[in-house]
Amino acid sequence: MKKNMLIIVLLFGIATFAQNQNYIIKTINANTEYSDFGVTYYGDSSAVFTSSRKVKKSKNRKWNVNGQPFLDLYKSTITKTGEFVNTQPFSEQINSKFHESNVAFTKDLKTVYFSRDNYINKLPSKSSDGWILIQLFKADIDKSGKWVNIQKLPFNNNEFDTGHPALNFNEDKLYFVSNRPGSLGLTDIWVVEIEPDGTYSEPINLGPKVNTSKREMFPYIDDKNVLYYSSDGFSKNYGGLDLYAVKIDTNYEISNPVNLGLPLNSSKDDFGLVFQNQKKTGHFSSNREGGKGDDDIYYFEELTSPIKTNCNQFINGVVRNNESGALLPNALVVLYDSSENEIERIITDKHAAFSLKVACNTNYKVAGSKEHYNSSEKIVTTSDQTNIEIPIILTLGSNKFVHKGDRQKVKINSIYFDLDQSVIRPDAEKELEKVVKIMKKYPQITISLESHTDSRATDNYNLKLSKRRVKSTIDWMIFKGIESGRISGKSYGETKILNKCFNGVICSEDEHQLNRRIEFVIEEQKNK
Repeated sequence: MKKNMLIIVLLFGIATFAQNQNYIIKTINANTEYSDFGVTYYGDSSAVFTSSRKVKKSKNRKWNVNGQPFLDLYKSTITKTGEFVNTQPFSEQINSKFHESNVAFTKDLKTVYFSRDNYINKLPSKSSDGWILIQLFKADIDKSGKWVNIQKLPFNNNEFDTGHPALNFNEDKLYFVSNRPGSLGLTDIWVVEIEPDGTYSEPINLGPKVNTSKREMFPYIDDKNVLYYSSDGFSKNYGGLDLYAVKIDTNYEISNPVNLGLPLNSSKDDFGLVFQNQKKTGHFSSNREGGKGDDDIYYFEELTSPIKTNCNQFINGVVRNNESGALLPNALVVLYDSSENEIERIITDKHAAFSLKVACNTNYKVAGSKEHYNSSEKIVTTSDQTNIEIPIILTLGSNKFVHKGDRQKVKINSIYFDLDQSVIRPDAEKELEKVVKIMKKYPQITISLESHTDSRATDNYNLKLSKRRVKSTIDWMIFKGIESGRISGKSYGETKILNKCFNGVICSEDEHQLNRRIEFVIEEQKNK
């Protein structure tokens, strides 16, 4: 029988008591010789967890070939010392004769997300190669306390696993685990945004800071947007699945992962960490030596958090004309570190404003430029107190062209495209009018278009998309009176990304927009 990638039935155990500077841990008495893991809190005094413990056989319960029942969900009362008492099956409506595991509740406890074998309305669904895979389900509670409206989430697919749900504090993001196309490894952690109308965004991969070429599983995110999860793909690893944590900012800026160390981690699998509400106590699961048999649940107390909040600030400002003081929207602002390495580049908005996220107590250079203006630079040193406000003042220049290697690049703003589109936008038409005006004024020049896309979609698709953008731009310029022999185009697809937004990296729409561009380069200039 194929082992399911998202339901771990492993050999587990633990030393009765261990300690280091960050955590104190202990096993709980409710563990059995079977598999017990995956704690989620159900209010302040109860917990729901996953177990294959034996109960009375019934037609609604299947048994594995190894003699253990399929996994079901159980509910317990939590004592002050972290023990589980009064354990009973969680729900007849949700528990089926196949696997259920890992739940997430809304704070009002009226909605539950849960993992289950691909089984609904008493019928299983199989993949094209004959396997019943794990899927994500949702249910609501009615006035009588029964779970109703059980439904599969729309981003499931019979051909890949989807499970291990975790809601953020604001309940507008649902994290989960999947091996869907686009995963970096065996299983990755993904997220969907929950819209106000209850619909879901397209799944977003959390990228290479979180995911590796191996397994990432069991996400849990706290009220400070610290994501706890397990992985066996990082070089610093005690063995098997280890517990890690990362800080996730609003725009999916992610800190470097921190291994939670001993005693939470061991030479075996350690996973499923959760914190009790507003407390430094919680539970996790492990199959380390010394337990009762299979996966066991452990209680912990955090003494010192290993996650330190990064000190971040913003350099904010506007770009203005030196003489008139007029605002200059669509100017380019580039951030450099103290070694002149480019960190980020953005285009000012319609109010000529920009905002750059930076570290505290660090030296930076901020450079601004715009067509027909001389560039300007400022050296900025951040503190650990307040954001910095700076103006970028540009003076009009006489040069129409700037050098780019052994070529010359028209000193004009790049034109930009909507996602997956090659249609010339109104803002792009204004920029193209300037290019046409320059070419008519200087009939001796020819121009090459350099077309680029963002990193989303496949490399081959993006190359074809950049070719379509070249064609639509050339057609527009020919329509405006430029001879076809004076215009050529080169398509680069996603091979020349300007910022951090490579494959697998989570970026905002504005950051992706910067890469969906065409630049204009003089290929030949017969007379100066």
